[in-house]
Amino acid sequence: MSGRRRSSVITSEPGKSSSPQVILSELMSAGADLAQDRHGAREQLLNLSHALIASLETPGEAVLRIGRAEPARSALCRIAIDLNLFVHLRDSGGVGCTAADLSYVTGADRALLSRTLKHLAATQVVSEIGPDRYAATALSSALAEDRYADGLAYMYDLAGPAFGKLPSFLKERGYASAPTSLTDSPFQAAMATDLSFFDWLAAHPEYAAMFSSHIAGERARTTCWADSRFYPICDRLLKGFDAGSSEVFLVDVGGGLGHDLRELREKAPSIPGKLVLQDKEDVVAGMSGDQRRGIEVMVHDYFDPQPVVGARAYYLHAALHIWGDEDCVRILEQLKPGVKKGYSRVLINEIVVPTTGALWPVTSMDQLVMVLGGMTERTEGDWAIILEKAGYRIVKVYTCEMGTESLIEAELV
Repeated sequence: MSGRRRSSVITSEPGKSSSPQVILSELMSAGADLAQDRHGAREQLLNLSHALIASLETPGEAVLRIGRAEPARSALCRIAIDLNLFVHLRDSGGVGCTAADLSYVTGADRALLSRTLKHLAATQVVSEIGPDRYAATALSSALAEDRYADGLAYMYDLAGPAFGKLPSFLKERGYASAPTSLTDSPFQAAMATDLSFFDWLAAHPEYAAMFSSHIAGERARTTCWADSRFYPICDRLLKGFDAGSSEVFLVDVGGGLGHDLRELREKAPSIPGKLVLQDKEDVVAGMSGDQRRGIEVMVHDYFDPQPVVGARAYYLHAALHIWGDEDCVRILEQLKPGVKKGYSRVLINEIVVPTTGALWPVTSMDQLVMVLGGMTERTEGDWAIILEKAGYRIVKVYTCEMGTESLIEAELV
């Protein structure tokens, strides 16, 4: 059932951490893989780097990093975004800026900026190139772009307070269970609201715009599902495409502004048939002409019956993890009027939590959806149960990026 691709993993005795020497040996091997441009090598190097730090760090150092350095780094990045510090550093080139330079253009206190930049340099956000002089890094230049700045700001302003409420939220309920309601989670406690996360966003358009920008940035960051190293679209979808059955090759259900479809066109420009983007009117109404190029846009709510009949594939990217099991079943059932048995494929691009060895991008997303909406990321077994209830079966699960990206291929029973 599973078609997982796994990179090498750190090995050690059960219950024991690997030694720095073992991890360094693994790092050398992963470095050689990176030099040969092997898929997954970069992610393995990151994983091993975190493991190396954990093997070297004392408990006291870990407490200071978790409790002091990282919260300060997040707060100062948020301040830097407000003051456009990352933009000014990027635009200064290799010459960089002094705290006095930045004080002049932002109006902020020089001493305050000096202290801010020193910690951002100590935590590798910016580069310290001289006494009180700083230059951009790849990270700070990225944070000068809206998609990354908006992502950090949204998470700091909304997810941060929600995480802050998680301990008291669980304690008050006797740790009886994790949050399970869209309207009764740490987010409501943090924001003093009865609204669900998405209803709250609708009432606060500035944060809704930040969230949309962040999601677009996240999708651009991840490996395209149509990359042959992830999902073999030629073997699984192009072969057997019947234009006589339907002119539509793929429907992106709840696809936002169509990033995935545009990337699909770039990865596979010879794809036959139509690509259809579906989402609510307030989402697709904002699409520009360039975003619509080569894509048929259709206003549709995925809680309504699917109007496109007989497409080769119906694709949902991160559309289900924000809903409980019963709502997921409803969404999948509403696809069935369009799905042609024995021909159409349902493609679910979601995190699939591994039974062991889940990495922090996976586990942190699970925690994020819990504090914002009482939801959960799911294992392959969880997805199989949901799909079975909706009348489907899993054909195969494709996973890349060391488990941080997965695609479930399903069909009607």
